[in-house]
Amino acid sequence: MTETAEDTGTGGHATDADAAGDVTSEVARRRTFAVIAHPDAGKSTLTEALALHARVITEAGAVHGKSGRRSTVSDWMEMEKARGISVSSTALQFTYAPEGSDPGDDPYVINLVDTPGHADFSEDTYRVLTAVDAAVMLIDAAKGLEPQTLKLFQVCKHNGLPIITVINKWDRPGRAPLELLDEITEQIGLVPTPLFMPVGIAGDYRGLLRRGDDGAPEEYVHFTRTAGGSTIAPEEHYDPDTAAEREGDVWETAVEESELLSAMGQDHDQELYLAGETSPVIFASAMLNFGVHQILDALVELAPPPREWPTVSGEPRKTSEPFSAMVFKVQAGMDAAHRDRLAFMRVVSGEFERGMVVQHAQTGKPFTTKYALTVFGRDRTTVETAYPGDVVGLVNATALAPGDTLYSGRKVQFPPIPQFAPEHFAVVRAQSLGKYKQFRKAIDQLAAEGVVQILRNDTRGDANPVMAAVGPMQFEVVTARMKAEFNVEVVVDNLPYTIARRTDAESAGELGRQRGVEVFQRTDGELLALFGDKWRLQYITKEMEHLTIEPLVADTN
Repeated sequence: MTETAEDTGTGGHATDADAAGDVTSEVARRRTFAVIAHPDAGKSTLTEALALHARVITEAGAVHGKSGRRSTVSDWMEMEKARGISVSSTALQFTYAPEGSDPGDDPYVINLVDTPGHADFSEDTYRVLTAVDAAVMLIDAAKGLEPQTLKLFQVCKHNGLPIITVINKWDRPGRAPLELLDEITEQIGLVPTPLFMPVGIAGDYRGLLRRGDDGAPEEYVHFTRTAGGSTIAPEEHYDPDTAAEREGDVWETAVEESELLSAMGQDHDQELYLAGETSPVIFASAMLNFGVHQILDALVELAPPPREWPTVSGEPRKTSEPFSAMVFKVQAGMDAAHRDRLAFMRVVSGEFERGMVVQHAQTGKPFTTKYALTVFGRDRTTVETAYPGDVVGLVNATALAPGDTLYSGRKVQFPPIPQFAPEHFAVVRAQSLGKYKQFRKAIDQLAAEGVVQILRNDTRGDANPVMAAVGPMQFEVVTARMKAEFNVEVVVDNLPYTIARRTDAESAGELGRQRGVEVFQRTDGELLALFGDKWRLQYITKEMEHLTIEPLVADTN
């Protein structure tokens, strides 16, 4: 018999309690993380490999060899496919049940956000890192820590994100394991605590030694290559004695290195990992699918579930409270057939139901969520419900921008996402005056997405807006997308400015009269003064102390 509120004597609160319980259980099985690395460390390949091991796809998208090479599922933009790099973050959601888990248990829900590695797209990556609970830091076994990896690590540290480190490309010649681990400690102060040690040097990857609590070997996981690495690599599991017989000296080397690390205190400690002081390490080859399911297992076992979220009021939003979400990315052009605009929101609290009417904190207006999707690269699936940690795409969300808050119930607003200080500036104009209407629409849309910042002033006029970017490749993305999505050919002329500073209306007039300085208004209303170089900035700042000249954002590194 179904109980009613009257039967339970709770005055109708049983339903609320059940709903809260549902959210709590759903939160516990969710993991939301980003993959960060220097360009060409293998991020998109790893993303595909993780999806392959979760059995979401049957064959990895990267095929070896120059002929027949395909782009990965997560790289959907034509420019990405042509160059073999990621220039925009993508969100993938899938379920995963670790081997040996109870068939009756619900699988984990993985929300994986693949980020661009190129420094020119740091701002897109930064937005992603504000919307996840953990990160996987990918390191090339031959190159070690590289500049972009170091920069992104600092962003993770600033955001309090625990990090799992994956040393990738172990199937290729590279550096010694202990040398790479020492570099992590010395350069970023993060203590690496390998969960496994590689059996075989870089370039002779045979398998993994699973480390016990005291560094002693628990088992040997041996991998077998598949054709082109396009399918899951078979595994064989052996006890330590059998491993020693099979592998001889390379097994003994892995055992000795594991025991040495243990003697140095480099064993996994969950509290230290969550505090951001240590990082579990796994040696892998994403291209060959070696060590990949070990990465997934580590994520579901060790990475934290969705957490409470800071708000502008200072009172954190708990996951059990009514629905709220933060928009961290807006992307158009993912569906060539519909040319719609997709706003990616990270659910922060409560249960999301498709079609629910929520409030848009920035405008105070209601927002209907009729068209809601989960996204796997370019493929879409309508989502009916979502929970904290999930990434949901809202279609044709023209009113939304990165950093916006959606909520139901008690008003809540999350802190805005800072915009990076641009260092490259260029005028953009339509080649044909007859395309001006499409040109304006395209510029406004790309600015709303955060592809570039758009600056205008009366001198140059609306027909000649200025693009401001962290890196010049962002201008190439604008040019390519305007042609592909709006059929507008543009001309881009670089400007001789390298520094932007915030100013105000009282200072703008005098600053604009200075040689080597130009003042613009950004789309969000901020007034920005552009300077040719740091010496010009230093001179004007010193000589005109009464003027407002401020950095655009606090240090986000």
